[in-house]
Amino acid sequence: MTTILIIVAGIIVTGLIAYGVVNFIPKKFHWIISIILISLAVVLAYNINFEIQKPINFNKEKKVRYAKVISQLKMIRDAEVAHKKVTGAYTSKGEDLIKFIDTAQYALTQTRNEPKTINVGGGITKEIEIRVVDTIGYEPVKTQFAGLNYQNMMLIPETNQQFKIELGEIEKVAGLKAPVFEVKVDKALILKGMDINLIKQEKEAIGGEEIRGEYIRVGSLGEVSEDGNWPPSYDKANNTENK
Repeated sequence: MTTILIIVAGIIVTGLIAYGVVNFIPKKFHWIISIILISLAVVLAYNINFEIQKPINFNKEKKVRYAKVISQLKMIRDAEVAHKKVTGAYTSKGEDLIKFIDTAQYALTQTRNEPKTINVGGGITKEIEIRVVDTIGYEPVKTQFAGLNYQNMMLIPETNQQFKIELGEIEKVAGLKAPVFEVKVDKALILKGMDINLIKQEKEAIGGEEIRGEYIRVGSLGEVSEDGNWPPSYDKANNTENK
């Protein structure tokens, strides 16, 4: 919209100057007017190019900043999933999550079928197989985070603020509740210092290849989900960076 207004204003001003030159300015001064018009044309071209490049540069920088945040959120998500697998619950404390990664271990299991004879009554027996799970060893949770800076995963990139983990419960069926977690950050905080109008538009994004809504989020307090709300393109970018 701004670009259109600049173009329209430029056309109107140029027309008025041209009219004034033809009707009111002596010919001996036309060279001065030509220099002024050329200067105005250069300024107008610069402003038009600036307005065209502004959203392009915004989108480039936005994606870089978002990718950093998403990388942190994915680490937090993976740590929460591991924490629940080992302890049976999520945690809302980031420092406990980091300590868990440093100290906890997964149980490595092996499943086998074992024959068993059962009495079905009347002196009749039956051979069945039962499933047996054996623990064959342990693996540090830390192995899953090798090469990642998980010690600082709670820090929101380019800020001095920390992510906040929220916990809740959702009743999937009557009497059965499932634990959930959510970590989110306002887009405005991530895009601080950039064009205010473009930030406002970004917070109104409705999806597609954009991150929907006002926040970048992983997990949910409204549904049983450990997913993030970003499009697959950000996962591809993260995978490329981590190689």
